[in-house]
Amino acid sequence: MPDSFDVVEFDAPVREGQTMPADVLDFAPSYERIGDLVIIDEDDPDRARRIADAIVASDLPVEGVLNRASKITGTERVRDWEVLAGDTTEVRHREYGCAFELDLAEVYFSPRLATERHRVVEQVREGEQAFDMFAGVGPFVVPFAKRGATCVGTDINERAIEYLRKNAQRNGVADRVTAISGDVLDVATEYGGWADRVVMNLPHSADDFLDTAVELAGDDCTVHYYDIQPETDPFGPGERAIHAAAEPDYEVTVETRRTVRSYAPGEHNVVIDARLRR
Repeated sequence: MPDSFDVVEFDAPVREGQTMPADVLDFAPSYERIGDLVIIDEDDPDRARRIADAIVASDLPVEGVLNRASKITGTERVRDWEVLAGDTTEVRHREYGCAFELDLAEVYFSPRLATERHRVVEQVREGEQAFDMFAGVGPFVVPFAKRGATCVGTDINERAIEYLRKNAQRNGVADRVTAISGDVLDVATEYGGWADRVVMNLPHSADDFLDTAVELAGDDCTVHYYDIQPETDPFGPGERAIHAAAEPDYEVTVETRRTVRSYAPGEHNVVIDARLRR
């Protein structure tokens, strides 16, 4: 070891962090990510263009930027998109260990519901029989099957069912998933009394399908009922509808009441987990 040391003074370089869109703009934009696409919701075209350019110029690993160009419409629950960067609305998205391929212009999918979906998935036990009445591309069905459940998913959107089949194959669960394109009202007769678990994620009109859910239910079945209601009584209408549809054939126990997210001023997207025992 030397007897002495030379002391050297210098200014260490400043470590640069990631450049984010807010660093490029003079405000923090609102956006969400799904796979390698970024989604914004801007009515002002100039502001939308500025945000898209800032996202592309940032260090976010993205391949494209989409702006919502319409509300969700029709029985197939799709919307129009304005492509501000990139050249596609198709995306590969990962969620809690599952991979999903989908086209946002052709199917309904909300990454905002990932936490809620995972909450339900964690309740599934190996050997269950689960029926998703409005399955989309499989964000409930595929992880259910990965936990060992036998699953049926129906959707009136044929393209969604095509993606569901692809996603079941992609995640190695095609042998435990039956994907059916069509109206669940027509399909239910083939699965009467079959389900240990039923998912009803059609919050604007799920009450119209409660009789069908009860038809699907086995002797002991959990129904995950999604609803949109005013904050003054978010759970009451759904609970009353479930009781009316299931009783007296089933004893109904509400096991969970949960607000999933704020939907609009004064309105909440909620879920009721109801256990039906014959």
